[in-house]
Amino acid sequence: MKINFKTPVREWLEKNRWTPKTLAEVLGVSRQTIHHWIDGKSVPKNEAIIFTLLTLSNTELIEFSDPQYVPKKFRTLLKQQTQDQYFEVTGGQTLRGSVQIPGAKNAALPMLCAALLTAEKCRFTNVPEISDIEYLLDIFETIGVDVSRDLETKTVDIQAKNIDPTKLKDCAEARKFRASILIVGPLLARTGEAHILPPGGCIIGARPNDIHLNGFETFGANVKENEAGIELSFRNKKFAHHQLLLPQASVTATENLAMFAAGVPDESEILFSAAETHVQGVLKMLHKMGADIQGIGTHELKIRGRKWTELRGGEFEIPADGILVGTYAIASILTRGDIMINNVNHRELYSFYGALKRTGAEFELLDNALHVTGTTNLRAIPKVQTAIYPGFSTDLQSPFGLLLTQCEGESVVFETLFENRLTYLAELEKMGAKVEIMNAHQARITGVTPLCATNVQSWDLRAGAAMVLAGLIAEGTTKVTNINYIDRGYEHFDTNLKNLGAQIKRKS
Repeated sequence: MKINFKTPVREWLEKNRWTPKTLAEVLGVSRQTIHHWIDGKSVPKNEAIIFTLLTLSNTELIEFSDPQYVPKKFRTLLKQQTQDQYFEVTGGQTLRGSVQIPGAKNAALPMLCAALLTAEKCRFTNVPEISDIEYLLDIFETIGVDVSRDLETKTVDIQAKNIDPTKLKDCAEARKFRASILIVGPLLARTGEAHILPPGGCIIGARPNDIHLNGFETFGANVKENEAGIELSFRNKKFAHHQLLLPQASVTATENLAMFAAGVPDESEILFSAAETHVQGVLKMLHKMGADIQGIGTHELKIRGRKWTELRGGEFEIPADGILVGTYAIASILTRGDIMINNVNHRELYSFYGALKRTGAEFELLDNALHVTGTTNLRAIPKVQTAIYPGFSTDLQSPFGLLLTQCEGESVVFETLFENRLTYLAELEKMGAKVEIMNAHQARITGVTPLCATNVQSWDLRAGAAMVLAGLIAEGTTKVTNINYIDRGYEHFDTNLKNLGAQIKRKS
């Protein structure tokens, strides 16, 4: 493990009112050692000293030369410190340049979980560098999975030869994000049991576990749920019922139940299944592993599973993140910029493109790229309504709501899926936006309204990105807090925006 000082040591000492003597006493080293660091003659090599120094400096002083080789306790500390960070965004800059879209968070998490269905090695490419992936890989290591990650090539190798499902019930990482429930389906199929702490995540509204758990029960699993966690067991060789109708086209429930069904040697049908691109990515992976799956991309799945010992490993590519495409597109429009967005799957974005076109925004679809230029005289839209795929994505509703504040006239946003996803509008009101909250699902936005910088917070993953974009066009410097939400799903968001010309700083 090697480190570098990303801030001059003398500068950091003076800023934080440390002297070489007091720091040396705390670290248990000589003053001469501290002076060597100041003069650039050496850097710490002892793990205990590095850990203490990292604790003191709160990510301000130290960076790791090889992030993929950072021990787990250091990664955990870095995650905790990131939660206290914030962005300072100074508005008024025109964004220009190009950006490469990484793999989708919403595809990567379930696809990585699907690797638990086989003892063979699974290699994943185009894996995004986001905190949710780190959380998940930490859980895998806790239950005995061999994990190897190369950040430079964006690959992750997973081999689940030996799994101890009992270790999951005390794994605190599971509480940190909702996608941890996706581990249940593969574990239940492979080991016959799963016990997990209640999953956490963004506060965007009710996302009950009932759809998952009722589905498992329909197939024949025993389920117990209380405040201490969720405990499931499946000791049958066949399903109790072979047909399952979901009450709504839940993305994660479809993925979870499909992974379970793929690992049980029996036939099943999942009706009113989700059809999003990232769901298709998971199903195609399961099919490549050896499960027979029909109906991919539709709302009716037929699955013929196989024993986990018969499912294969292989190499799987994470599909591109369409939500990031939409986010950077809106950033270009808002700042009257000129951005080329690369690695784009246009098919999953047709509803978004249609809404953009109605505002008068200017953009061009290329083979696997999107060219977006800034537009003046944007028009309001009578109603933007989220829907299941291929409708307008709920994950793009927050950035698009911001865009509507810069459109002439009145628009109504109708969020049909989550009752707490309009909370970001209260933050935009602080900045001067004209917003009328009609009910938990609907709001009226009147534009054009200039925005003024102030302190705002991220209420959830997508709302956080919207607040950063608001800072790009606000007069003054906007402080965006709770950016740990943003880091969960937007790879190097601040760095990418900075490379496009934005004035954005990550601070502690």
